[in-house]
Amino acid sequence: MKQINTIGWDIGGAHVKAAVLNLDAEVVAVYQEPCPLWKGLDQLQVAVHNIQQKIGILDYCHVITMTGELVDFFEDRNDGVKKIIATMLALLSPGRCLFYAGEAGFLEDSQIDAAHYQMIASANWLASASVAAQKKCDGLFIDIGSTTTDILLFREGQVQAEGYTDYQRLISQELIYTGIIRTAVMAVAQSAVDQNQVIGIMAEYFATMADVYRVTEELDERHDQTESADGAEKTKKASAKRLSRMIGSDFYPEELPRWRLFAENIRAQQLQKIQQACEYRLQGIDFSKSYPLIGAGVGRFLVRQIAQTLGVAYIDFTELFQQVASPIGLTIADCAPAVAVAWMYRDK
Repeated sequence: MKQINTIGWDIGGAHVKAAVLNLDAEVVAVYQEPCPLWKGLDQLQVAVHNIQQKIGILDYCHVITMTGELVDFFEDRNDGVKKIIATMLALLSPGRCLFYAGEAGFLEDSQIDAAHYQMIASANWLASASVAAQKKCDGLFIDIGSTTTDILLFREGQVQAEGYTDYQRLISQELIYTGIIRTAVMAVAQSAVDQNQVIGIMAEYFATMADVYRVTEELDERHDQTESADGAEKTKKASAKRLSRMIGSDFYPEELPRWRLFAENIRAQQLQKIQQACEYRLQGIDFSKSYPLIGAGVGRFLVRQIAQTLGVAYIDFTELFQQVASPIGLTIADCAPAVAVAWMYRDK
C-alpha cells in the first residue's frame, strides 16, 4: 500500500474506537462511539458511519482489531470474527483494510481464512502491550476500560503473556473482567460497609460502576456512553439513588455523603482486585530494576493509585506518542488499542 494516513479501529462489543495517524505517525485525533453489538451488526454500521462523518471520507489505510466477536449475537467467536470482517470491508475501502492477527501480523482480507480467526479474535490487548514494550522495554501494562482490565508484563521489549485467548487469560489473571463503567456493582462486591456496618449487596442489576465513580466524582462523562441501569439520568443524585437500591434502602438527597462513603467502599474492593492481579503478574520481579506501570483506558486513574501504593513509577500511555490535540477531548490512552494497531502498522 502506498504511504497514506492511517486509521486504527478497535471494534468492541460496547464501543467502537478509532485513531487517525498522519504520515509522521503523529496521532491527529481519537474517537469513540457507542456500539451495543449484541443488538446486531447494524449497531456497528452506525458507529463506524458516525466516526467516518467526523473524520471525513478520505483516502486512508484502515488497520482493524476487535473484541466484539465475543457478544452473544454471534453463534461463536469464529462467526463473530468472520461477520465483523465482512461488515468492515463493506463499510470501508476493501483494498485498504488490514486486520491485526497478533503474532501473525497484519493480514489483508484475501490472506485470511478460518485458521486465522482465533488469532484475530480479541487480540487488541497484544497490540497495546507490544507498543508499550517497544517504547519502554520493561514494565507492567494495565488497561482499565469500561468493561475489562488487561494486565501484561513485558521484559526486554517483549510481552511476557501466559495466555492468548480470553479463556487462557482469565486463568492467568492477565484479563480481569471488571471495568469502571459497564460492570455491574453486584459483580464487584457481595457486601459493603454502610453506616459502620457490613451489609450484603443484592444480586440485582440496579447499579453499575459508572454510578460508583460518578458519586466519587472521578468519572469523565465523555467516557460513559452506556445507558444507566434503570435508564434514568446520569447525575450524582440519580447514581446515589441507584446505589441505594443495592442494599434495599431509599435515597434522600440530604444523605448524599452516606452514599459517597458507600461508593468509596465499593471502589476500594474493585481496586483491591485489580491490584492483587498486578501483584500476581509481578511475582519474582527484581525491583532493583525499574518496572513502571503503564496506564491506559478510561480507568487508568486507578493504575496511578496502584503505582503509588507499590512505590513504582507511573507512565500514562498517552506520553508514549506524539499527539495533535483531539477535537473531542479524548486522549490516546482512552483508545489505546486503536492507536497501537495504527502505530504498529506505520512503524512496520
